[in-house]
Amino acid sequence: MKKTEIFVTLGPSSINKNFLKFINRKKVSLVRLNMSHVKLEKLKNKISFIKKHTSVPICIDTEGAQIRTKLNYFKPIKYKKNKKMLINKMGGKINLYPASVFDQLKRNDLLDIGFQGLQLKILSKNKKVIKLVCTKPGILENNKGVHVINRKIRLNFITEKDLKAIKIAKKLKIKNFALSFTNSRKDIINFSKLLPKEKKYFKIETLNGLKNLDFFFRKEKNFLIDRGDLSKDIGTENIPAAQRYIFKKSKNKKNIKIAIATNFLESMIDNPYPTRAEANDIYNALEMGASGLVLAGETAMGKFPKECVEFLLKVIRAFKKERTIYD
Repeated sequence: MKKTEIFVTLGPSSINKNFLKFINRKKVSLVRLNMSHVKLEKLKNKISFIKKHTSVPICIDTEGAQIRTKLNYFKPIKYKKNKKMLINKMGGKINLYPASVFDQLKRNDLLDIGFQGLQLKILSKNKKVIKLVCTKPGILENNKGVHVINRKIRLNFITEKDLKAIKIAKKLKIKNFALSFTNSRKDIINFSKLLPKEKKYFKIETLNGLKNLDFFFRKEKNFLIDRGDLSKDIGTENIPAAQRYIFKKSKNKKNIKIAIATNFLESMIDNPYPTRAEANDIYNALEMGASGLVLAGETAMGKFPKECVEFLLKVIRAFKKERTIYD
């Protein structure tokens, strides 16, 4: 049976000597730096620090084609239904990133923000300000994903920040890169041209990505299902079927590797133990043929990053046993 890889996302909870030495011992396969949450000016120092304290390879995960909130304050705000708000093109309290998306938005667009239930509708727009109303209550936070529900918005496959991050990382001999929101054939081709010698992971997290799987699997070998953002595009209720569809599509393809990310151990962000549903989810992923399991918020900002890695290893060991504990 092939080795199951563990990918660990690094963040405030895990970029420290203690954790980095711990993952060396546990044979973690890859550590991930998510450029959506890493400031460009801090990237070089973070890479240097990580390299100093662990031999686990680093993967730079691009921002990709995603809209995010950009707030000029840090305290989350709870919005009730029918409450109005403003998004500014420049200045003000609330903006969007990348800034170019402002010009593409239209009256009556529906925006789904983050994972706290918030949905907004655009009432009006001029050259400087968009006026919105809350249609579903939720929490507005900084740097959260924004999905336009009613139509598709065109975005570059990577951002200017991504390009600068890739340049820095290549100078520091980083060999692994991930493309977020791989939507089209052009995305695969352009990212491959940008990084011809490096190992590349292509993230499936949009409906367009699902529709282009045949081409993706002909062109590349390493993929990652990001169930969080994919759920925003196709609905959470469709994630189990989509996950199985992806593995079914890859079944007769040679050397395709598919890792799975998001929500494996969500409860362990705050608790030192998992739920039975989470254990079952991990086991199901292994049965489907997942080549890797990805920890995201659990290790980036959770209270128990070590325990999360330990529990993944326990389930992997249980899955690979020839005899179960009750035989």
